[in-house]
Amino acid sequence: SRPLAQVPAIVLSGHICFFAFVFLARSARMQVMSKEIPDALLPYKEKLTPRFFELRGKVIDFVTEVINPALPTVHAQRKELLKTVDHPTKCPEPPMFNELRAQARARGLANLFLSEVCQLSVLEYSPIAEILGMNPVANLAMNCSAPDTGNMEVIERFGTPEQKKQWLEPLLNGEIRSAFAMTEPGVASSDATNISTRIERDGDEYVVNGHKWWISGAIRPECKVFVLLGKTSFSGPLHQQQSMILVPRDAPGVNILRPLAVFGEEHDHAEIIFDNVRVPVGNIILGEGRGFEIAQGRLGPGRIHHCMRSIGQAELALAAIVDRAHRRKAFGRLLAEKDGIRTAIAEARIEITMCRQLCYLAAVMADEKGFKAAQTYIAMIKVAAPRAALRIIDEAIQVHGAHGVSQDSHLAAMWTNMRTLRVADGPDMVHMMTIAKKELGGGGSAIGRKVSGTNANVEKYGKFSHVEGGALYIQGGAAKSKL
Repeated sequence: SRPLAQVPAIVLSGHICFFAFVFLARSARMQVMSKEIPDALLPYKEKLTPRFFELRGKVIDFVTEVINPALPTVHAQRKELLKTVDHPTKCPEPPMFNELRAQARARGLANLFLSEVCQLSVLEYSPIAEILGMNPVANLAMNCSAPDTGNMEVIERFGTPEQKKQWLEPLLNGEIRSAFAMTEPGVASSDATNISTRIERDGDEYVVNGHKWWISGAIRPECKVFVLLGKTSFSGPLHQQQSMILVPRDAPGVNILRPLAVFGEEHDHAEIIFDNVRVPVGNIILGEGRGFEIAQGRLGPGRIHHCMRSIGQAELALAAIVDRAHRRKAFGRLLAEKDGIRTAIAEARIEITMCRQLCYLAAVMADEKGFKAAQTYIAMIKVAAPRAALRIIDEAIQVHGAHGVSQDSHLAAMWTNMRTLRVADGPDMVHMMTIAKKELGGGGSAIGRKVSGTNANVEKYGKFSHVEGGALYIQGGAAKSKL
């Protein structure tokens, strides 16, 4: 069978999900799957509605009563389906998912990522996202998986009735899947103003020409449509040149070149050429020049969800460390008795707790003041949560030794996934710039200057007055850096 580092194989096979649930069942310390309010939510208990407790309980029951018993079947079906294709990325979804989705719908748990469906605040959905991060098969069965979630939000919020009928309804029903086509190999795509794919009007059609890559989920047979970001104009205001358009995957001119490899293993991340692809004018979303605006709305909720799912993965890695520590001896003692192992466990718990609270803060800011006001906090968690999760997974691999990177452990696949997530919608340095700009935006301050201190002799003897008129050192920053 293929190595578990294959991302789509993980999500669809149930390997990692079965592993996750076993650990959850064994670890009484983990509050995530308890129906009692977790300690981390106690500061926010006044913001939690009865609807939250109802839905969270239903999700826990769904994982326990439906998903867990189904995992061996999901795994077995995928194993057989892999024999029918020439590459794992082309493997169809196991039929068992049809039944799991039906049960999720029957329990009122489908599409909870949409606030109109779940009727929860961003804060209230966050701990549910953490549960789904621990149980990826449940995440897929409940139709809460990226990139479909972001695409459905875009069409639900900005789509026309015709677009909703053709694409949103089958997506919400789990009948098809989608991909988000943004990243390009020839430009720095973390700066969306660089996107160079052309979307040109020709009568009643738009003609799309471009080269995309790292388009996640584009190869799977269930993917039927792309939400594509390109430019309808290469002049005018910089943030009004981009547009989003719906492109059917089977449209003439869509050429999937290859699956891209992550650390040597090919995944369902496609490199695609769009060569004179024609789509109806009615496929444009919201209108020309609105793509950047839509993209910012799309990324806000998704980033919080991603980060909470990352924390769920960190919890699994910590559970793996604890389990290993109790059943492995070295130099005459259990690992659990070693100071180094105990330090690693303590550090992991501290990091998880801090990141979870930062995620909740970002969620509350989004609820109270909107996603624009929460932008800095979202940037913080986008850096902190995947980075902490990756560090904890890496620590778990260290504790497991060679076993941790073998096909008998799921830690290697978790590490690969998490390392990829750290660049999935912009590398850390991009989010760091957002955070730093906020800090630097107000310029210097009297208290900062007092703490920093100055050498009085600089002003007294005046030997530096010719350096920008003494503005930087003596006057305290009359000349500001460009932000």
